[in-house]
Amino acid sequence: MKNSFLLSIVLVLILFSCQAPMQEERVQSIIDSTRADFAPDKRIALFDIYWEKGTLAGETNLPEAHQALLKKLAADNLPFKDSITLLPESGLGEATFALVTNSVANIRSEPKHSAELATQALMGTPLNILKESGSWYLVQTPDDYISWVDAAAIVPIDQKSLDDWMGKEKVVVTEMIGNVYADKNQEGIVSDITAGNVLEIVERSPQGYQVVLPDGRKGFIADGMAVPYEEWINSRSTDDTSLVQTAKRMMGSPYLWGGTSPKGMDCSGFTKTIYFLNGMVIPRDASQQILEGELIDSDKNWENLEIGDLLFFGVPATENSRERVVHVGMWIGDNQFIHSRGRVRISSFDPNDENYDAYELGRYLRTKRIRQNPTERIVSVNQILN
Repeated sequence: MKNSFLLSIVLVLILFSCQAPMQEERVQSIIDSTRADFAPDKRIALFDIYWEKGTLAGETNLPEAHQALLKKLAADNLPFKDSITLLPESGLGEATFALVTNSVANIRSEPKHSAELATQALMGTPLNILKESGSWYLVQTPDDYISWVDAAAIVPIDQKSLDDWMGKEKVVVTEMIGNVYADKNQEGIVSDITAGNVLEIVERSPQGYQVVLPDGRKGFIADGMAVPYEEWINSRSTDDTSLVQTAKRMMGSPYLWGGTSPKGMDCSGFTKTIYFLNGMVIPRDASQQILEGELIDSDKNWENLEIGDLLFFGVPATENSRERVVHVGMWIGDNQFIHSRGRVRISSFDPNDENYDAYELGRYLRTKRIRQNPTERIVSVNQILN
């Protein structure tokens, strides 16, 4: 009898020890499939969920993904405790938005200045705040990129303050590099500025504009450095002339990993900046940009390309590895494209051209056209600034 009782206990323990790993494996499979459905690109969607001793933990900024996960687990009759944190975190209160207050805000992969520069955002750009860590904020940019920004580069605000700012009369900087001065005599610098910065207009004069920066600092921008927002947005065009002129105004600008401004930019930051300054917001990285638009060429038939087309470069897929997209440039006609590699430069596929670029020719993948075929990932600048 005693032996039979002991045997029963052993069998129960064995059964439990077998079921626990099986349950954990099943839950992890459901978490992974939900992530694949809702957040396949962790650069633009946060779904950091894990399973620990019967509890769902972690965080996400996707409430629809959270609900889908719970429904899948319930459908499988898997018992669990839901301790997932939905972002933005409650400790932020109503201040879940922000405006960039520096000419260029450096947005990093981790909450520290030594971390990799992931992307940048220009003065006046609205951001979504997801959470806070010390003097850093996890934010999401209008192109959906999620990374960390130093508190000194932004001003947190609530929805009403954001709506109020959106309704203000604004001015857009059009010169590549400049300054906001303390007065009309252009003495005393309040802030540097760069093309695409957006500020509130207080007063116009023949000399320029009295402005207010998003954090309340006041100053003066000389006439010729900027134009009123409505005039600027109504004059934006992705026609051939506009795209080429904008791109060539940044010739020689230094390559900067993570950069997306005329002060310095990486390859995809350069193409993004060209389109942004002409009224269109496109995805941040080359590996994201290549997913947009219409396929134009993959066989080096340059006669099929039009000005403004994006050329992608990298390593083709093999039986054992995925394709790697590592570079992008913009076609400007005459067998030439402009791109940021070391600095913004013009390269050619013509062997007789002094700018012939055998290196990029050797790693060419394909060309996409985005300006005539916008998708949900490509929006007008007016949708985020007005």
